[in-house]
Amino acid sequence: MQAKKRYLILLSAGACLVLLFYLGGVQLPAASRSRHDRSRNGHRPEQPWPHFSDPLHPFLPWDQTDTEDYNLHISPRQKRDINTSVYKGKRCRMDSCFDFSLCRKNGFKVYVYPQQKGEKISESYQNILSTIEGSRFYTSDPGQACLFVLSLDTLDRDQLSPQYVHNLKTKVQNLPLWNDGRNHLIFNLYSGTWPDYTEDLGFDIGQAMLAKASISTENFRPNFDVSIPLFSKEHPRTGGERGYLKYNSIPPFRKYMLVFKGKRYLTGIGSDTRNALYHVHNAEDVVLLTTCKHGKDWQKHKDARCDKDNAEYDKYDYKEMLHNSTFCLVPRGRRLGSFRFLEALQAACVPVMLSNGWELPFSEIIDWNTAAVIGDERLLLQIPTTVRSIHQDKILSLRQQTQFLWEAYFSSVEKIVLTTLEIIQDRVLEHASRSSLMWNSHPGGLFALPQYSGYLGDFPFYYDTLGIRPYPKFTAVIHAVSPLVSQSQPILKLLAAVAKSQYCAQIIVLWNCDKPLPAKHRWPATSVPVIVIEGENKVMSSRFLPYEIIVTDAVLSLDEDTVLSTTEVDFAFTVWQSFPERIVGYPARSHFWDSNKERWGYTSKWTNDYSMVLTGAAIYHRYYHFLYTNYLPTSLKSMVDQLANCEDILMNFLVSAVTKLPPIKVTQKKQYKETMMGQVRGQQLASRWADPDHFAQRQTCMNKFASWFGAMPLVHSQMRLDPVLFKDQVSILRKKYRDIERL
Repeated sequence: MQAKKRYLILLSAGACLVLLFYLGGVQLPAASRSRHDRSRNGHRPEQPWPHFSDPLHPFLPWDQTDTEDYNLHISPRQKRDINTSVYKGKRCRMDSCFDFSLCRKNGFKVYVYPQQKGEKISESYQNILSTIEGSRFYTSDPGQACLFVLSLDTLDRDQLSPQYVHNLKTKVQNLPLWNDGRNHLIFNLYSGTWPDYTEDLGFDIGQAMLAKASISTENFRPNFDVSIPLFSKEHPRTGGERGYLKYNSIPPFRKYMLVFKGKRYLTGIGSDTRNALYHVHNAEDVVLLTTCKHGKDWQKHKDARCDKDNAEYDKYDYKEMLHNSTFCLVPRGRRLGSFRFLEALQAACVPVMLSNGWELPFSEIIDWNTAAVIGDERLLLQIPTTVRSIHQDKILSLRQQTQFLWEAYFSSVEKIVLTTLEIIQDRVLEHASRSSLMWNSHPGGLFALPQYSGYLGDFPFYYDTLGIRPYPKFTAVIHAVSPLVSQSQPILKLLAAVAKSQYCAQIIVLWNCDKPLPAKHRWPATSVPVIVIEGENKVMSSRFLPYEIIVTDAVLSLDEDTVLSTTEVDFAFTVWQSFPERIVGYPARSHFWDSNKERWGYTSKWTNDYSMVLTGAAIYHRYYHFLYTNYLPTSLKSMVDQLANCEDILMNFLVSAVTKLPPIKVTQKKQYKETMMGQVRGQQLASRWADPDHFAQRQTCMNKFASWFGAMPLVHSQMRLDPVLFKDQVSILRKKYRDIERL
């Protein structure tokens, strides 16, 4: 009897233990519990607002999906769905599905398939292809290509869309260079269709990379795919508008704290989050508006709130809300991405992301924690409290970063496409890839080319960040186009004056004259080295080549007929040391909009206003030689060389496009007058600057350059730095540049 009781007691205790285990009464070991929770829920329970590095998705990376731990939590049907998914290359990474050997011989070159007869291409996709074909990456020879882009329009893969390309599967497979998609890049904005809106593109992409909008962390292949933003067909191809932070005031609070205005999906995907927004809306500082009016049959699904929501929705102007709110809610739509994302960035309205599982655009390079608030759809009610708790200094920092990111990577189709290509190039040329600082700080990855240097201190943009100063000497580069026939020529006087500067390290005479190089004894003896080199092909652009013999950070660019004293050279260099990312110099020019001719005009009139400092007497960082040579398209440099004109304007366009700032004009001596062409054999040559054809050419150049940049990058300024009391606090006896005042 006692044995029977003991048996029943043991049996009951065992059953209780099993029951407690399944009901959570017995705790799992801490380490395995943490891994279990994160693999199922995709976030740490104790961290309600996860960092971007902790993406909100319920799946492990695809290269870990076959582990025993993962397989415990998916059903056989899920396994089957994964295996038969359209993404047959889910395991693809650069080292497994990309042929690096194609890039070794010719570098990172991109080939665009020729357009097939009868194939329609949307305007947006044409903008993408035109950007690639106009970039420095483009090659028309597939034998030189490292990357291939289809001419077949893959942007809209919604079967209900008029832009949908039929029979794409067959068309792609028949391409002779397809090779199962290896080294191919496919652009896509919309995938799937009603009612499921899956990420199915309708054809097997094989081993191709995806540059895709609204891509989920579930399907995103890290270090292989590129997440791009959803942009509208009205998005500009080049240029793009600047951000709106300039209209803000400090402190950075606006009329509204948090806003949203958009569709409220009554059924299907995307409805849950937007249907719940009314719980947070207070019609005061939190204004979250939705409308039921969308689609042909919205009234069939109309609920009790629709009339009230629609009436409230119509009371507010969307643009007014956008530009007068501190934070902008960016909830998922039918797909994970939304047009609201780019709209918020441009408006300097800090995006509050509410789209769990969305791989944010360019996540590989952008630290979104510095420009956005990454929310959780499951914690909607906490959002107002969270954004109100953010300090105003942090808000201003977030807002400033939205403007940088907008202008650097998102303001045009061109920037979106080039950023995509640069990301892939960094993977291919890993030894020369950009750092996170380059991508996330001014001027951004498109202008900080790692092929120039792997050390940030070699660029003019990072001195303050690194706490260093540029090298305290300059290299003078004198552009010579006239034969040396007299010892009284301006170039020899200029040589002597520059060589006496305490900051001069060396002088390079770039011989672009058709006559042979003069003998060494024809040049004056100086205390610094004078190196005479022949210009490449004797063209104007050769003055901006990145010559290896230029070892200083600063380049003093001079025309052979420039008249400068040693004191003026010293003063200009001293000023440049405070503005190393800009052009600093003497001869200034300006641009204006001619409303009668509807084109940009160029003026050399001496006014209080200027936007260019000509490189006939200017100092700038040597990095701009590299950027001029390697960033600008061959078409613009060829135009300059054919005209033998406008190279100085093009350099100003480039530097202003990079810095978003005007150059710096320094004040010259009182009797200063530009001598455009010097005395040769006792006769005054006709000045090319007085030639009306020369002036007309410069007008044409202005408009050609503005067209390529997509906007006018030049910035007007009225600031002049005068040498009389520059950085000097006291009397006339201590003026540093008295000679300039006397001349």
